[in-house]
Amino acid sequence: MIRIDVPVFGLLSLEYLVMDYNGTLAIDGRLIAGVTEAIEKLSNDMEIHIVTADTFGKVRKEMKGLPVVTKILPPANQAEAKRAYVRTLGEHRCVCIGNGRNDRLMLKEAALGIAAIQNEGAARATVESADIVVNHIVDALNLLIHPLRLIATLRD
Repeated sequence: MIRIDVPVFGLLSLEYLVMDYNGTLAIDGRLIAGVTEAIEKLSNDMEIHIVTADTFGKVRKEMKGLPVVTKILPPANQAEAKRAYVRTLGEHRCVCIGNGRNDRLMLKEAALGIAAIQNEGAARATVESADIVVNHIVDALNLLIHPLRLIATLRD
């Protein structure tokens, strides 16, 4: 668990990391450089979940051997399905990372929502639902590996 008390924002007790796959962890179905190492580090402190429609059909192959739970969702009602998944874990214990429009509800629901822009860009609605916006997924994961960085960004 990652615990950090952010002035005014509040105490974060994060047990679960829930992430989108395509556009967030991967481009064109392939993991982005640096993601594997960051997931391995974070898995010592958090349970990691990947929720995806698996557009390119590569998520299971790319995540093989990594300490993650992978959930492939049906293509319809993705935004609601992702939010419901976060609720089953306990939204107050989740940090979520995504970029697509279908990630907006899980980012809004989570104790901490992070939008990652990267090569695909990020949907405006998702950016507006996030607490933090970063340019790259490794930057987002490093915020959790080095949680004191969250204070500088989130404090009032």
